[in-house]
Amino acid sequence: MSLARRLPTVIVSADARQLYREMKVGTAPPDERQLAAVPHYFIGSHSIHTHYTAGQYELDALAVLEKLFAVHPAVLLVGGSGLYIDAVCSGMDYFPETGRALRAALTERLQTEGIERLRLQLKQLDEPSYYAIDLKNPQRIMRALEVCLSTGKPYSKWKTGVTKQRPFDTVKIGLQRPRGELYARINARTRQMMDGGLLEEAKALYPYRGLTALKTVGYTELFDYLDGKTTLEEAVQLICQHTRNYAKKQLTYWSRYSDIRWLDAAAPDLLERAARFIAGQ
Repeated sequence: MSLARRLPTVIVSADARQLYREMKVGTAPPDERQLAAVPHYFIGSHSIHTHYTAGQYELDALAVLEKLFAVHPAVLLVGGSGLYIDAVCSGMDYFPETGRALRAALTERLQTEGIERLRLQLKQLDEPSYYAIDLKNPQRIMRALEVCLSTGKPYSKWKTGVTKQRPFDTVKIGLQRPRGELYARINARTRQMMDGGLLEEAKALYPYRGLTALKTVGYTELFDYLDGKTTLEEAVQLICQHTRNYAKKQLTYWSRYSDIRWLDAAAPDLLERAARFIAGQ
């Protein structure tokens, strides 16, 4: 927010869950005051009932950026989701549409047969993908299976890994905190969201728990509590744990990139250094 006001510019969100308007507490999007102070894009812009992919985000975000760059020399892309950021900066491989019927069938199989059966089928159809993707992530497994089953061609064969050329330059800034401090903030933030009505929001969304958007940390644990599988305190502890795990995965994901300028999130001159870096100084 401070950096956007300083430049001055706007913020384009690259968070794959903050774009859903029904998930306000569990995704912690900017509040009304912040949205009024600095224009944001892709915050509460879609419904959980709309199937939305990183490929669609790539097209939508590029269209928005084309208009924004006609007015602003720099725009802040803030995330969030590594896949969404990569989609804008480097481009996504083309994957054919697979249809809602197949997606619904795989979702039902996940619920009735369990994730292991889907893993085994993926290994049979596309062994390279089986060893490449996160096998703990049911959405990644189902997406790979969708492509395999609908096209008759392995998901891995559709991936080219070619970086697309963009009509803009990209400057990447990452924020770092000591691991212990980061985890303590995650635990405190989880408690804050619970106090802010996360359980009540989960109860309201419970009838739609099968939707892809809701297979997200903070909601899946509370859905298990509502199903009687855990106590409320156990669910809260699992939210903290799974969020810490996700933060660790994010750090691992971005550690592959040599072009990121890592800055101390608590440094008193953070804003000044980030502004200079964007200006190429």
